[in-house]
Amino acid sequence: MTETSTETRSVVVEREIPFPPEKIWRALTQPHLIADWLMKNDFVPVVDHRFKLSADWGSVDCQVLEVEPNKTLSYTWAAYDLASVVTWTLTPTSAGTHLRMEQSGFRPDQRQAYGGARSGWQQFFAKLEQVLARIE
Repeated sequence: MTETSTETRSVVVEREIPFPPEKIWRALTQPHLIADWLMKNDFVPVVDHRFKLSADWGSVDCQVLEVEPNKTLSYTWAAYDLASVVTWTLTPTSAGTHLRMEQSGFRPDQRQAYGGARSGWQQFFAKLEQVLARIE
């Protein structure tokens, strides 16, 4: 008898960002700003709201799980047989905000999705920082 591993992996990206949590929260929750750094969307920061992230390669089906303004945002992320959860945590620091993003739920057989998320989130974070630098 063979055992199937049920252990999942996570992608974690953490950055110190020189802006207050309130400003970062806006970029994480306002649809027009999300579109500038992540994807087109119909996001609303309300628990249980279902939304879609859309790009030229396809779309991601999501549902809001947790909203704690300026502190925590969590939503499901389902695309191409990947059922994961993205959780954002904002912690004020003396220099701005410690921003942590964790996408959890990658199965061992989802190496390509895991690798894509590892590189993709680095690019998304770079775009997010550019958006933050230009908004008031």
